[in-house]
Amino acid sequence: MTDITMPALSPTMEEGNLAKWHVKVGDAIEPGQVIAEIETDKATMEVEAVDEGVIEELLVEEGAQGVKVNTPIARLKGEGEAAKPTPKQETKAAPAAARQQPEKPSSARAPEKQQTVTATATPGERIFASPLARRLAEQSGIDLSGLKGSGPNGRIVKADVEAAGKAPRQAAQQSREVSRPAPQQAPGQHRSLEQMGIRQGSYDLVPLDMMRKTIAKRMTESFRDVPHFPLTIEIEIDALLKARGEINKRFGDNGVKISVNDMCIKAAALALKLVPESNASYTPDGIAMHHHADIAVAVAIPGGLITPIIWAAETKGLAQISHEMADLAERARAKKLKPEEFQGGTFSISNMGMMGIKSFASIINEPHGMIMSIGAGEKRPVVKNDALAIATMMSVTVTCDHRVVDGALGAAFLKAFRSFLEDPMAMLL
Repeated sequence: MTDITMPALSPTMEEGNLAKWHVKVGDAIEPGQVIAEIETDKATMEVEAVDEGVIEELLVEEGAQGVKVNTPIARLKGEGEAAKPTPKQETKAAPAAARQQPEKPSSARAPEKQQTVTATATPGERIFASPLARRLAEQSGIDLSGLKGSGPNGRIVKADVEAAGKAPRQAAQQSREVSRPAPQQAPGQHRSLEQMGIRQGSYDLVPLDMMRKTIAKRMTESFRDVPHFPLTIEIEIDALLKARGEINKRFGDNGVKISVNDMCIKAAALALKLVPESNASYTPDGIAMHHHADIAVAVAIPGGLITPIIWAAETKGLAQISHEMADLAERARAKKLKPEEFQGGTFSISNMGMMGIKSFASIINEPHGMIMSIGAGEKRPVVKNDALAIATMMSVTVTCDHRVVDGALGAAFLKAFRSFLEDPMAMLL
């Protein structure tokens, strides 16, 4: 018997929704066959079988929400499974002397699907535990027969043994603290709306979906833990708009349609290469200096946003960037991106100019050292050669991780970025 568990489709995935089954009970499956569709906080992805066998049971219904990673979702029975006795029957049928004798190795025995260590407790009873859990229990002097397993099929795993080891200390600690008055509210604990004066029944509560939970968690962690500061600059973009119009007019018949955002992606990538110290990430072991400018671009989708990535953007022309961005945005809104298309990157761009937002500052998207916020381009009065003139100006703000990018370095990056926007021909060199 083999359990199929909810896979971790990304390093940060903790749970997922089982959107659709592609198999039913009794179906024979092979490794590599698509058996289900899993919806994460960012995308819907196909899950392929790892083992071969016959579907014995679907443990999680289609459409189930919030299924934890490593939770069994289906069960396979292997070849000849129906002829095998159950573990309890096998124990009862075996003579006591045979149980006490070590099993002789056999080259004809098939490898086990699940690595499980079995220990005899009382006659007729067996304990299922992982090898690591059994070793930890022996080292700590913990009796496995008194533990309840939290692993697949009730198997005792490492966490169960560790929890059992902590239990006496926790009990002693609780006995010491029993006389202490409990605080009315722990520091940082979220208060209900009613506790903050909102009348019960005066609002409708929309449950948090996976995307909104993930956004809330990661943005809170970033804003709280990353020492950040904003830098803002005004950029004249009349030359940029003229160049964009000429490119689209000349190559429009070939399907080329360049946007201001496409040109900002290219300019940011070139600026990161011109000021390579700004293309970096903080790690506890040192500053990671990235080889390429991998630009993550915020795309609004129902329920939140996602940041698909233009990889090595400094090596790509405007037409290629435009084509890739249009494709990524379309599949992002359909939740069809692959993890490798939105995880990673070295720098972020969020553009709210098309929504009429003049200026704003974004929260850093870790592990990026900076995130750029682009506002709307608008005609404003400016002073040129000591005379009043009208120019199309755009506000750009970068939020910097001060552990990686200090003020002078952030200013150097913005200066390089502005030089490419105000002289678009420089991007072609």
